[in-house]
Amino acid sequence: MTFEQLVPAPTSARWVPPTQGSFPLDDETALHAGPGTEGTARWLRSTVGAATGLRFPDGENENGIVLRIDEGLAAEAYRLVVDGHAIRIEGGSAAGVFWGAQTFRQLLGPEAFRRAPLDPARQWTVPMVAVEDAPRFGWRGMMLDVSRHFMPKDGVLRYLDLLAAHKLNVFHFHITDDQGWRVEIKRHPKLTEVGAWRSRTRWGHRASPLWQEHPHGGYYTQDDIREIVAYADSLHITVVPEIDIPGHSQAAITAYPYLGNSDVVDTEAMTVWDSWGVSPNVLAPTEEVLRFYEGVFEEILDLFPSTFVHVGGDECPKDQWKASPTAQARIKELGVGDEDGLQSWFIRHFDRWLADRGRRLIGWDEILEGGLAEGATVSSWRGYRGGIDAAKAGHDVVMCPEQQVYLNFREDGGPDEPMPIAYVRTLEDVYRFEPVPAELTEEEAAHVIGTQANVWTEVMEHQGRVDYQVFPRLAAFSEVAWRELPAPAERDFADFERRMNAHYRRLDALGVDYRPPSGPLPRHQRPGVLGRPIEGAPPNV
Repeated sequence: MTFEQLVPAPTSARWVPPTQGSFPLDDETALHAGPGTEGTARWLRSTVGAATGLRFPDGENENGIVLRIDEGLAAEAYRLVVDGHAIRIEGGSAAGVFWGAQTFRQLLGPEAFRRAPLDPARQWTVPMVAVEDAPRFGWRGMMLDVSRHFMPKDGVLRYLDLLAAHKLNVFHFHITDDQGWRVEIKRHPKLTEVGAWRSRTRWGHRASPLWQEHPHGGYYTQDDIREIVAYADSLHITVVPEIDIPGHSQAAITAYPYLGNSDVVDTEAMTVWDSWGVSPNVLAPTEEVLRFYEGVFEEILDLFPSTFVHVGGDECPKDQWKASPTAQARIKELGVGDEDGLQSWFIRHFDRWLADRGRRLIGWDEILEGGLAEGATVSSWRGYRGGIDAAKAGHDVVMCPEQQVYLNFREDGGPDEPMPIAYVRTLEDVYRFEPVPAELTEEEAAHVIGTQANVWTEVMEHQGRVDYQVFPRLAAFSEVAWRELPAPAERDFADFERRMNAHYRRLDALGVDYRPPSGPLPRHQRPGVLGRPIEGAPPNV
């Protein structure tokens, strides 16, 4: 394995010396961890050590693997030099050292991604290279929806490993929605006792006439969440929780009917939603609802130390508010003008509430409607427009337009694509995604703090289906998020495909059921297992 096969490709890499050579590893190769790099040393021993069977004993000198923080480098930048004397991994922070260790693992070959050595007698070597690298964006993320289809804790931990392997550093955890509430809130136990379970589930996209007639659900205890957050932190990944308000709240209203607009709908008869799309059932704009969610967020802040807290704010139908005497009286009392103003009031309240506690609110681009809260950051998903408007107004932006980086959308337009929904977005399409719109000035572009790919799980009923939708496109996205690439039309996709030929072997070693480049079905599936397109359904839903 050579540096020409790295994904994402580094900023700079060259052979040391100019002729190709390698550094041998054996059971006596020592690992010296400088101050602040102890976590990366533990990670190397537990992953690379397990795969190779090598011990990597503690070393006092610098003749083996050396980990060191160099404050002269940018925080997440790293330098990896392998020569005839040592393997030196230096970073501007502990995170930078860790990303350098990820590159070191790739240089060892795909077998270094397994959990035990395939050949105990193998001689391991590392090519003599010098790599200098640093990320383009500080926010390099993936959002995973576990509300539509629950992913058990071990699956979430596995996805954190996969994000780290691709140098992604934000895990946007979508844990509440109409179809399920997935986090334990001790002061409101019905949120999981009732809201975490639905009696049946639509099979396929929203036009499907088919149902899975069995209960579906699950949730994470607070200790589960603490474990997920701690594990992510060990991988230098920040977990950003999402608690949806004021829309996408039917599961919460089912658990506590007074949260809904009970003056226009029978909230006592409501159930956790079993279908997809946009539910009309939204939170009532009352002080009682505000106090309820303040209590929820108090527990969320205790569980998630991230600076950012996502509040959703998207797809909030206003029909119930228009019909509700309570909501209309609230609009008049607050002087907010209309229902969009009422939604803005809702978001502004929690923007201030979070800011008072040292946190920052982030929401989908609908939070622009009715006026953006002062400190809010925007996740721009309905194309670029919301992000452009927010950046021009001086607000930070995470670019995640559905047309480019929604990985639940189909990768092929052919009839054999399982559960074909929405736009066709190929591996090449994702590789040519550009997060920063050209119409932004340099000052405005600085507000684009990063980008993320989003994974909505309506048609992903198990982990294999998530893998199929996410990979290999997440690998292309990781390079877009990490590297300063040429303009989209000028990017060398052929070079990326060549490097992916090596990367597929890494994904195989990690057990990822990716969509193979040669066909629609992952290697473990037989025809029919993944399902079929729904007859009579529109091709784009």
